[in-house]
Amino acid sequence: MLLRLNYLKRIEPFIDKDIVKILTGIRRSGKSTLMQQVRDLLSAKGISDDQIYSVNFEDLRIRSKQIDDLNKEILSHYTGKRLYLFFDEIQELDRWEELISSLRVTIDSDIYLTGSNSRLMSGELATLIAGRYVEIKVYTFSFREIIELNHFDRRQDVERAFQNFIRFGGFPFIHRNQLDPRATFDYLKDLYNSIILKDIIQRYGIRDVELFERIMLYFIENMANTFSSGNLTKYLKQDKRKISNETIYNYISYSEDSMLMKRVSREDIKGKEILKFQEKLYLSDHGFRELIFGSNQRDINRVLENVVFIELLRRGYEVTVGKIDNREIDFIAKKSEEKLYFQVAYLLADADVVNREFGVYQEVFDNYPKYVLSMDQTDFSQEGIIHKNILDWLVE
Repeated sequence: MLLRLNYLKRIEPFIDKDIVKILTGIRRSGKSTLMQQVRDLLSAKGISDDQIYSVNFEDLRIRSKQIDDLNKEILSHYTGKRLYLFFDEIQELDRWEELISSLRVTIDSDIYLTGSNSRLMSGELATLIAGRYVEIKVYTFSFREIIELNHFDRRQDVERAFQNFIRFGGFPFIHRNQLDPRATFDYLKDLYNSIILKDIIQRYGIRDVELFERIMLYFIENMANTFSSGNLTKYLKQDKRKISNETIYNYISYSEDSMLMKRVSREDIKGKEILKFQEKLYLSDHGFRELIFGSNQRDINRVLENVVFIELLRRGYEVTVGKIDNREIDFIAKKSEEKLYFQVAYLLADADVVNREFGVYQEVFDNYPKYVLSMDQTDFSQEGIIHKNILDWLVE
C-alpha cells in the first residue's frame, strides 16, 4: 500500500483536535484507504482498537438504520476514553449532520468523515459546526505517486509509465492492481456509470436521462476547451433537441457536485477581476475521456493541460485561466502570497510555437514566476521565463 504522505501530513496536525476532519473527493480516489492509513497512524501512536469505531455507509445494512439507533450503537462503544470515529461516504446517511453534531457534544470523540459530494459542507453541518471542521480534498493518484508505487527510477520506465498515465488516468485501484487495458476500461466504465447514475441522475432526480448523458459526453469531449452554452445549444439542435441555459448550468453544477468535473473561471490579468463567462471544464481524472472517446493521445495538448490543472489543485493552489487582451494564459495558480503562471504545450516544435507560448508573457509585467511546460527535453528557458519538462515537473 502506498502511503499518501502528502495527505497524511495535512491531516496529522488536526488529530486529537476538536475539529471534524472531512476527506472529500470523487468516488474511488482513495479516501477509504487514506482513512485506514489514519487508523494505522493512530494505532502506531498507541490508540487501542476498542477506541476506534468505523462505519461504511455504502453498506446498505448500516445505511438503512435510523440515526437514533446508530447513535445508541456508537454510544455503547464509549467507555470514557476518547473514541475515534470514522464514517465513510457519510452523505449516504439521511440526517447525518444531526448525528455528527450530537456526537461532538455528547462524548469525547475525534471524528473523521469521507464524502463524494462537494456540497457535503454546504448544508446544515456547516451551520451546526461552523468553524469546527477542516476539509481535505483527495484526488486520484498523481504521476509522482504512481512512480513511487512502482519504484521506477530509470527514465525509460518513467516515460513508459507516463504514456500509461496519459491513457488511463490515476485511479488508485488501476495502478495498485496493475490492471491490463481491458480490465482498466471495465473498471472505468463501471465507475463512470456509477457516478452518472448514483451521484447525479438519482440524487438530483434527472428525468431526461438520454439528454443528460449526451450533454455529459459533450462536456467530456470538449474538456479543456472554452465552454459556451450557445455552442452546446447548436450541437443539440442538429438532432432537434432543445435545452435552456438554466438546465445546462444545472447539469454542470451537478457534475461538479459529484466531483466528476471542475469549472474554472477566467481572470482578467490587466483588470484584476474574475470573469463569469468563457469558462473551461476539466475532468477530475482524464482516464474517463480515454474510456469514452479513446483519443487522449490524439488530443494530447488538452490532456496535458488537464493533467497540469489537477496537479496544481493537488498541490493546494487555487487556479484560474488568465486572460490578457485577446490572448490566454493557461493557468494562474495562487496559494497564500504565492502566485505562478503556466503555459502548457505538447512540444515546442518550431519558432512559431515557442513565440506563442513564451510571447504571451510579454504583457504580464509583475515579477511572479512564469513557466512553460512541455514534453521537450531541451531547455528553452528565456528572458526569465522558466521552461520545464512536464514529467520532471510532475515528479518534483
